[in-house]
Amino acid sequence: MQDLLMWLATGLGLGHSPWAPGTVGSLLGLPLAWWLLGRPVGQRWAISLALIVLAVPLCHLASGWLGGGDAAQIVADEWVAMPLAVLGLAAAPRLLTLAAGYLLFRLFDVTKVPPVMQVETIGGGLGIVGDDVIAALYAALVLAILLRPWQHLWSNDAP
Repeated sequence: MQDLLMWLATGLGLGHSPWAPGTVGSLLGLPLAWWLLGRPVGQRWAISLALIVLAVPLCHLASGWLGGGDAAQIVADEWVAMPLAVLGLAAAPRLLTLAAGYLLFRLFDVTKVPPVMQVETIGGGLGIVGDDVIAALYAALVLAILLRPWQHLWSNDAP
């Protein structure tokens, strides 16, 4: 069971990447986000919330097995949080939204602008996952602002 949980916590092994494991592990969030964007709104958010809630104990256990803290190999927090950057923009073009959402998510996760850094210091699974959720929400906000001028191109209710 520990092997299966570690496999999930390390993003199917992507967290063992020698180069930027968080960035590489976040790539798993792209097909997840694509799939979620095709779901009805309520289902999209319910599944995303469930994955985030499940990631907290998963990351907590993996952290203990790896010696404590937010070990670089743990990327479940990244791949479950990344879709939050785009879930509110289902009407926008998917490829553009996913690419921009991914890049903005990584920017906010790496730079740790407040309160991302402060949430990370909570520790345990909650801190490990929480900072990524905040980074994804920042990315969603910025992406929504950036896409706002072009919303009329894909929105049915725009004038």
